[in-house]
Amino acid sequence: MNSQTKLEKVLRQLQELEKLSNEIPLAAEDWLDEWQILIAIILSARTRDEITIPVAKELFKKYRYTEQLANAKISEVREIIRPVNFYKNKSRYIIKCAKQLIEKYSGNVPHDERSLLQLSGVGRKTMNVFLAEIGKNAIGVDTHVSYISQKLDWTKNSNPKKIEQDLKQLFPEKYWKQINSCLVRFGKTYTSRKQKNKILECIKKMK
Repeated sequence: MNSQTKLEKVLRQLQELEKLSNEIPLAAEDWLDEWQILIAIILSARTRDEITIPVAKELFKKYRYTEQLANAKISEVREIIRPVNFYKNKSRYIIKCAKQLIEKYSGNVPHDERSLLQLSGVGRKTMNVFLAEIGKNAIGVDTHVSYISQKLDWTKNSNPKKIEQDLKQLFPEKYWKQINSCLVRFGKTYTSRKQKNKILECIKKMK
C-alpha cells in the first residue's frame, strides 16, 4: 500500500469512528477558562468523565479563580473531589498547580510543552489533551487511543509516547487535535458489557 492510499484509508477510518460515536461529554470540554480545562483534565486521570465533570463543576463553583484554588485548604479540596480516583494525590497536585500558575505565569496557563510538563499533575497525556482542547495540534494518548490505534494497525507500539509519534507520522498535522476526542468517544460508546464486542466488530469492518 503506497503512502497516499494508506493516508486515504486512515482518514476514512477516522471519519467512520466519528460517525459511530455518540456525543458524549468529555472532561476537558466546555470550561470558561484555560486553568479550569487543565485542572479538569488532571482530575480525569484514571476516572470516568461522567464522574469527573460534576466534581469539577462543584470545585469551580467553590473556587472561581486560580488564586482561590491556590490558597485552598487541602482538606476542603479533598472533600469535593473525593469521587475521583486518587483524590488525595490529585488534591495536592491541583493546589500546587494553581500556585505555580499564579507565581510563574500570572494565573495563565502556558502553551509550550516544556512549561506545561513542569506543572504539578501534568504528564504528557494531560499536556496534549489540554493543547488539543485549546486548538493546538497535539495528540493525547490514553487507554482508548492506545487500544483502538493498535487494533486499527495505526501503531504496533504500546508505549504512549511511541504511539503518539506513530500517529503524528501517519496523520497530517491538522487532524491531530481531533484524534483523542474521537477515539475516546468511540471507545466510551461501546464500553457496556452488552456491547463489549461491538468495538472489535466495527474495527474489523474498517480494515
